[in-house]
Amino acid sequence: MAAQHFSPALPAPEAPRPHRTAKSGYGKQAAPGQGPCRPVDFASLPERERYIAGYIDRLPDGAAMDIKSLAKDLPLYGQMAIGSALRALAVAGHLRRVRRRVEGDGACRWVTYTYWSRTARDNEWWTAALSGGAATPAPEPVAAPTPPAPTQRETPSEAYRALAGLGRRDPRLTLSAADCAALEPLAAAWFARGAGAEHLTSALTAGLPEAVTHPLGLVRRRLADKMPPYVPDAPGPANNLRVECVECGRPGPAAALWDGLCRPCRGSDAQTVAPDAADDVAAQVAGLRGLMRTP
Repeated sequence: MAAQHFSPALPAPEAPRPHRTAKSGYGKQAAPGQGPCRPVDFASLPERERYIAGYIDRLPDGAAMDIKSLAKDLPLYGQMAIGSALRALAVAGHLRRVRRRVEGDGACRWVTYTYWSRTARDNEWWTAALSGGAATPAPEPVAAPTPPAPTQRETPSEAYRALAGLGRRDPRLTLSAADCAALEPLAAAWFARGAGAEHLTSALTAGLPEAVTHPLGLVRRRLADKMPPYVPDAPGPANNLRVECVECGRPGPAAALWDGLCRPCRGSDAQTVAPDAADDVAAQVAGLRGLMRTP
């Protein structure tokens, strides 16, 4: 049995500027409902996956994150190692590839996007989010672990900024940094459902009682009770969007591509190991699945 090494992973390099832009597909699309960046993000992943995940997380939407582009930007790993890592990240719940039909100017073409979630999601979440032709995953407005308040080095999310600005609209709803961080997942669900900052602010400040003794509780209750419905971008047929196997690119319905992999690829772990990955990938994938089941 090979000895395990627990040395810290190398810090992921900063995303290049200007970023490589995806032309024919594989552009990054950030999934909604995520908290701010934290040093502990991806801490449970193996060293290689943690390094690559940290780099991808810094890329902006639309940046190329296909295997060749990532291998050019991350010289520590070759294309086969990058491909193996992306597969493991899909199993861990951080990414899914989606092929979407785009129509315009009398033509129709399929474009591939890679949906990226800093927060690891299980198969049920991805299946529900990507079924039915929705253009972006729709987060469920459920309680989530309270993220720390953004530090001066972090860029607060749109949801956090909207919550922080409530006190300027009405002093009765002045929230602390900890309050904003606790409510951020609920507010992010509003933005994921198409609400803007003004919509959210108006809904939270309208018809306030004369005295508000507990603004945190009141805002939490209104965020939940007034949550707008989720409406897919296009009510067209479900075949406008197909999930794509991370390994071979075969498209199919979300429910058929468990862990982001088609059935043949899920059964070929041993045959698809990258030559420069000395670790036991089959055991690593099993471990990643176990992490997803850990409360």
